[in-house]
Amino acid sequence: MDSESLRIFRVVATELSITQAAARLGRVPSNVTTRIQQLEADVGAELFVRTGKRMSLSTAGERFLGYAQRLLALEEEARHVVTGGDDGGVLRMGSMESTAASRLPMLLAAYHAHHPTTRLEVKTGPSRSLLQQVHGGQLDCAFLALPRAFDAAALEDMGLSAKAIWREELLLLLPASESAARSTTDVRTRSLAAFAQGCTYRSIAEERLGIADSAEWRIQEMGSYHAMIACVAAGACVTVLPRSVLDLAKVPSELKTLAAGHAHTSLVWRTDYDVPAFRNLLKYLRKK
Repeated sequence: MDSESLRIFRVVATELSITQAAARLGRVPSNVTTRIQQLEADVGAELFVRTGKRMSLSTAGERFLGYAQRLLALEEEARHVVTGGDDGGVLRMGSMESTAASRLPMLLAAYHAHHPTTRLEVKTGPSRSLLQQVHGGQLDCAFLALPRAFDAAALEDMGLSAKAIWREELLLLLPASESAARSTTDVRTRSLAAFAQGCTYRSIAEERLGIADSAEWRIQEMGSYHAMIACVAAGACVTVLPRSVLDLAKVPSELKTLAAGHAHTSLVWRTDYDVPAFRNLLKYLRKK
């Protein structure tokens, strides 16, 4: 098993096509097929299920992919550390959708201006998923809203550290039909637009609206704040979002907002993760 075989496997696992993977890698398909077969022989398991011209990851392949990604990331990390950061390195960063939209553009532009050789990779998702990916090594760090159950002791048990970066004002966005509402108890709409389970803002909304104690509520899972705002504008639901996101959106003036509390956006990383690219990010954040 060598790094090149792992890179080839990672691309094939993404494309699920030998032909497309070969094109991305600049190799002939027969060479890619041979390297995958050699890797399967090395690990002692079939990594792909082949049905005619179709292929998919096997159960073993799905498990192996996480290890392959971590091994390749560790190789890059080692190279970055031993060169003292001269090669720029890679920083794999996770972020909530809200932070990526409202906070990261200025931050990452400034970081890139000072450290142009560092390759920044950004992946968005719900806070709990991001937390698990940092813990598992799929991400180096992540900007997220910590679930309320996670205190300093829980983070320490996971080998993680956290630093609060931004304090977000949360708002409950209501359709025009709710113009008379003065508090959450006045809200008559019984549909909440939210991200998938694992989103801390969703948990806050469910708690504020008492959704767990009512059979009337329905949750519509969506993948973007644009969709949520559109759904509210259509009168179909309510949603909770940070003011920083609302300020960026073109929201009809007739939509009403109610205060929904505050939440901190924290930067979370593995406590033993100490590479120049990440130290540079921490230095920049301390200046803010």
